[in-house]
Amino acid sequence: MGGTRVTIAQLQKGAVSKKSNAKEITITTPSRQIKLAFASRVSAFVRKEAGSAATLYVQLLPSIEKGKEVTTSFQLHADGVIDHSDATIHLDVTNPGRLFAGFGGNFRLQNPSQDPKVIDYCLANLRVAYGRIEFPWRNWQKEENSDPIAEAYAGNLDGKVRDAVLMAQRLKAKGMPLIISCWFPPTWAIAGDPRSYRRNGGIQAYKLDPEKQEKIYKSLSDYLVFIKQKYGIEAQLFSFNESDLGIDVLFSPQEHADFIKGFGAYMAKRGLATKMLLGDNSDATTFNFLVPAMKDPATHPYIGAVSFHSWRGCDDMTLHKWAGASRALNVPLIIGEGSTDAAAHTYAEIFNESTFALYEINLYTRICAICQPLSILQWQLTSDYSLLWGDGIYGSQGPLRPTQRFWNMKQLASTPEEAFSIPVTCSKKEVNCAAFGNIAQGKYAVHLVNNGAKSQAIITGIPEGTTDLQIYVTNSVDGMKENGTAKVENGRATISLPAISFITLLSK
Repeated sequence: MGGTRVTIAQLQKGAVSKKSNAKEITITTPSRQIKLAFASRVSAFVRKEAGSAATLYVQLLPSIEKGKEVTTSFQLHADGVIDHSDATIHLDVTNPGRLFAGFGGNFRLQNPSQDPKVIDYCLANLRVAYGRIEFPWRNWQKEENSDPIAEAYAGNLDGKVRDAVLMAQRLKAKGMPLIISCWFPPTWAIAGDPRSYRRNGGIQAYKLDPEKQEKIYKSLSDYLVFIKQKYGIEAQLFSFNESDLGIDVLFSPQEHADFIKGFGAYMAKRGLATKMLLGDNSDATTFNFLVPAMKDPATHPYIGAVSFHSWRGCDDMTLHKWAGASRALNVPLIIGEGSTDAAAHTYAEIFNESTFALYEINLYTRICAICQPLSILQWQLTSDYSLLWGDGIYGSQGPLRPTQRFWNMKQLASTPEEAFSIPVTCSKKEVNCAAFGNIAQGKYAVHLVNNGAKSQAIITGIPEGTTDLQIYVTNSVDGMKENGTAKVENGRATISLPAISFITLLSK
């Protein structure tokens, strides 16, 4: 790097190397070499990350003036040993884990012109096992002393509320359990002057008025009672969206615990079976938000599941903490919002890029293996963060069509119903694995993400009675393509793993 040599061993944790100016940068490991050659000199430095990793940062251009176009170019050359070694994968069907209801989705309606066609396509072409719907609270009861149930029965139901209810009814009619989540509170429920709150990016962080606690409980439960009476919908779970961060109601960890106790008891008095989500956090790194509620036995009768959103910070250690919390409370773990980059909508073209699709399904496979969740609810199965492309979605051209992300989700959603998580081990770090089995019916699924070169996988521990496994492959070229059948003999099968692909094996 400009005559400067930097080794990872020289860097302390969190340390940053000195900046260097160079036209060439070479990264060397025992088995590979990457060379970057730039058209002109660039500034670069290396930063130590957790573990043994480091990140190279390159400033391609010194500055860009508004309204001016600037171009640059560089070449990347890679050389090294290609690892075609076998992956040995073992299933432990004798030790089944927690139930996986299946792939789920968020259906927060935001775009009336684009959402319906995406929702229709997804519901027609995916097995969606769990749904999450917005409760438009600020539209439900705009005036503090009004009677929203009476208004609704008098034909004065707000249009946004009606759309959300009809969406919920549609999902419920398909047999889905539902999570009802709230983003925006009405003005009267906010502590202090709402105009005094300053929005920071997407974070509004309204505090609820503690002096109006009973009115807040009544308003929220009135909605849940109304949709049960009028539309036959009883929500399994309720949450305020990302209240650890304040999108858009903010709780402290203790306030979150207190709300679970207070509102949980109030719902029970109203005859509602709806329980509370513990967490529904903005990401996995904010685990401490759960601690007061976990330590308070008075919250436990009202907690129906633990939830986090998978936007960032999902290292193995953190995922194990969330799995441990759900086991300690003996309730399911749900990924209330599944994906990888909360800011991806600012560069929507990334939704159609293969690298984004691969990163997402890698994360889901790891979550399934480590956390054994009841469901991962995709954000979203609407036009927002859409799994589809074309027909004007984010300005895209051509017919409405599935992306690689859609096919990944369809493969994951092909997991048999009522399947338990099956412990699985793999000898190769480039291959992520998760397995599921409906043991009573003899139906199994093994999901494999190969992040490396083409190789073979030797799978053992396949249960007796399974003679064939249908193979499906999704990558930048193929979308859930049938890729032959693997014969099973003595609980063992050998398959080919295409490079950089998501592979699913389903028992026939």
